[in-house]
Amino acid sequence: MTHATKVVAVTGASSGIGEATARRLAADGHNLFLGARRTDRLEALTKEITATGGSAAYRRLDVTDAADVRAFVSATREHYGRVDVVVNNAGVMPLSPLEALKTDEWDRMIDVNVRGVLHGIAAALPTMRAQGGGHFVNIASVGAYEISPTAAVYCATKFAVRAISEGLRQESTGDIRVTLVSPGVTESELADTISDPVAREAMRTYRAVALPASAIADAIAYAISQPPQVDVNEIIVRPAASAQ
Repeated sequence: MTHATKVVAVTGASSGIGEATARRLAADGHNLFLGARRTDRLEALTKEITATGGSAAYRRLDVTDAADVRAFVSATREHYGRVDVVVNNAGVMPLSPLEALKTDEWDRMIDVNVRGVLHGIAAALPTMRAQGGGHFVNIASVGAYEISPTAAVYCATKFAVRAISEGLRQESTGDIRVTLVSPGVTESELADTISDPVAREAMRTYRAVALPASAIADAIAYAISQPPQVDVNEIIVRPAASAQ
């Protein structure tokens, strides 16, 4: 393993940004440990990466379960010997007006988008401290900086990820790097979780100009590739044709 080669654990790796990130980082020579609930997709992705000479393994993961996230990080360390980077990517986006009172969907967003990130940090931070360094890449959204109708709770979760990331950065003393990556509208399956018909239609229009997931993977790869003394703190990636 070269100095530039890292062990990277990716949550939400079965589709979208997580899948694209796995492919890009494997192509860069990193060792991937992939987590998501859909193990059939993880298995197919892992086989694809290893068939082309890359290094990847996987484990089923539910980021809302703190014990499961700890087991995921432990499995990463057992497989590769260390954990250099955790990409906290898993997320859901069931948009709806607040007056629709879809409280179950609010709870799901909080559990996945906020607690999932916290679980990733709690699971990996002790290992990173013990080994003398590490890097968290937390995936937020342009919704971490602005609010739009039907997205109040979703944006609130992404504001939280932004706050958590900045807090972790300030509490670290050079050994832990923290990067917040905030995509604008990007090709993914997130819109498929929208049950509200008005919000679903609005998102269809909004997604008329969408970035490929590979554009976000490139941003993640850039942050990870920087030398140890460089900490890329925030990256916002929007479609050039999008005002938001």
